[in-house]
Amino acid sequence: MTKERVVMQVVQETGEIEEIPLTEEDLRLDWKKGTCCYCGVGCGVLIGNKDGRVLKVRGDPNHPANYGLLCGKGATLPQMVHTPDRLHYPQVRADRQRPHERVTWETAIGYVAERWKDIIRRHGPDSVAFYISGQMYSEDYYVVNKLAKGFLGTNNVDSNSRLCMASAVTGYVTSLGADAPPGCYADIELSDCFFLIGTNTAACHPVTFERIRRRKLHAAKRVKAIVVDPRRTRTADIADIYLPIQPGTDVALLNAMLHVLIAENLIQPDFIKRHTTNWEEMRRVAQEYPPERAAAICGVDAEAIAAAARLFGRARAAMSFWSMGLNQSSHGTAKNNAVINLHLATGHIGRAGAGPFSLTGQPNAMGGRETGGLSHLLPGHRLIANEQDRREMETLWGVPSGRIADQPGLHAVSLFDALAEGRVKSVWILCTNPVVSMPNLNRVLEAFSRAELVIVNDIYHPTETTQLADVILPAAQWAERDGTVTNSERCISHSSKAVEPPGEALPDWEILCRFAREMGLGESFGFRSAEDIFEEYKRTTLGKDLDITGVTYERLQQGSLQWPCPTPAHRSTLRRYTDGVFSHPDGKARFVVHGYKPPAEETDAAYPFVLTTGRVRDQWHTLTRTGKIPVLMKKDPSGFVEVNTADAAQLGLASGDPVEVTSRRGSATAPCRVTDAIKSGTCFMPFHWGSLWGDAVVNRATIESHDPLSKQPELKYCAVQLKKAAELSHA
Repeated sequence: MTKERVVMQVVQETGEIEEIPLTEEDLRLDWKKGTCCYCGVGCGVLIGNKDGRVLKVRGDPNHPANYGLLCGKGATLPQMVHTPDRLHYPQVRADRQRPHERVTWETAIGYVAERWKDIIRRHGPDSVAFYISGQMYSEDYYVVNKLAKGFLGTNNVDSNSRLCMASAVTGYVTSLGADAPPGCYADIELSDCFFLIGTNTAACHPVTFERIRRRKLHAAKRVKAIVVDPRRTRTADIADIYLPIQPGTDVALLNAMLHVLIAENLIQPDFIKRHTTNWEEMRRVAQEYPPERAAAICGVDAEAIAAAARLFGRARAAMSFWSMGLNQSSHGTAKNNAVINLHLATGHIGRAGAGPFSLTGQPNAMGGRETGGLSHLLPGHRLIANEQDRREMETLWGVPSGRIADQPGLHAVSLFDALAEGRVKSVWILCTNPVVSMPNLNRVLEAFSRAELVIVNDIYHPTETTQLADVILPAAQWAERDGTVTNSERCISHSSKAVEPPGEALPDWEILCRFAREMGLGESFGFRSAEDIFEEYKRTTLGKDLDITGVTYERLQQGSLQWPCPTPAHRSTLRRYTDGVFSHPDGKARFVVHGYKPPAEETDAAYPFVLTTGRVRDQWHTLTRTGKIPVLMKKDPSGFVEVNTADAAQLGLASGDPVEVTSRRGSATAPCRVTDAIKSGTCFMPFHWGSLWGDAVVNRATIESHDPLSKQPELKYCAVQLKKAAELSHA
């Protein structure tokens, strides 16, 4: 590392940039390139280490996702590596009434293999399942999919990305013909209209938000922003138009915006005619949503809807950003299609500064989709339901024709239902904590109690999930192993090993390969390194829309690359569809038409409030990492319930009072925060806090209803009642 720019730049919650100088001692550290292991922004980092410990981190000034900038979580990465609760050794218990006991790797893997052989022999291959994570590297994802789908004979591999980006995947595929955003982060500096809907970007993707904020600041008269959110978060502070819609009403709003675009001739008829299909049906449905009708559904002013449409339609180049607010819905695919419809109608796609851009929640949710990490996918954006795709993968994996089952496996919600019903006997969980993050946790706990064998790969113990495991396997984590991730803009980055993992911890791929060898599959799982796996995986992308056969570890160590990148001489593909040719067989994008439908569970007299969930800026998923870092716990030391001022007065609540939030499924209790920043009739709880932290476990109340196409659950909307609780419980 040179002495140039020897500071760490951290974006504060206020938007100010704090520059933290690095000392002379810091400059004598060994610095390795890596990628932040938190959100899907995919920030490049430099990892400073010495004597086997990660001591410092700073943003990589050459990485295109962040150019050196980090958020508060990224700046504290070293503090979550060497912690007292790290898992060092495999642990097994044969009886759930007894504690876990340390065993050798040989014993642990042998035990799991013996049990799975027996379960599969008695009940068939679909009696076992893997539940994995968007925080795994692509190499891990590839190995688990090859093992399960190609060799064990089950497609029961699903990811917590199902809770994150599944609706965006389905939206892109149905509208454009293929997964993934067509644009890139560099478009932010070229856009003059930002449409942020269903995303608290300032809290959940702070570095990307800072780029948007700076773009607005530097061209305030020309660059405009529209923010749509039932909560007025810091993201809304940059809005020229803020639309605090009723939760779940996004499709009505988006159709009304299209109505205005049509009425005021702000569409692009030539683009529509040449590059899209189904326009007349789209036009007909849009006519049914004048702003006045949408205003009544959404709870916002009709003129504000029209004004937002005009900003979008008159822009030279408009970008849309969205995340869980659209995706986590029983109509999540429809909401994604409706956003993309605005871009297709106005031609704001396939060119600099314009395009529909879903913000990925996890660091490698994109890479997981590429490697086949959902129950309906195979590597290379192939589909299990497609016979040709199955035959291609059988050839690539060297397994007999027909080996890959022709039906998609169980998605996340149905997987835990199947465990609870006894149809799945064993689940192997890697790098995730579903006993906090899944909806309707009482059902999930029932599933764990019914399972014959629960195996968990993790880096810490205890978590809410490892406590319930029969076998706990210690995994190497960020900075302790090599691997690749793909961020929200299709950018593949290599993350280097900086230090050795503690004790006997191993990379997930190596744990799985040891298991495969114990199952008698050694010839196909003889990988010696993550690079070996990457080289095999990339061959599955040859000729596909995400072709990365030109990517190597050597190239990635020089800098990240955006796919497709089909040859060694090929440079990053910043934008897709620049020629107006989309990925459907006829080369045209589709207007996918939806009318507004209410959420799966509406409010009533018994449950009169809408509960919506989400993240806070300084925490990550279920606190297993960020909960250990004191500076990140300062602002939000516990879970909380946001309640509108008028609602709080009617209920006799004051800030700090314990509030019990109860649905038809369960209850959570947390301190009240009285605020005017949330719509009356709606309350908000963050989902980070699990039972190890007290009773602020919001997913005890949430509903498992899910989108019929994407299978993503409706974590943003369920009906609840609120009342003052007797006291708060603290772990």
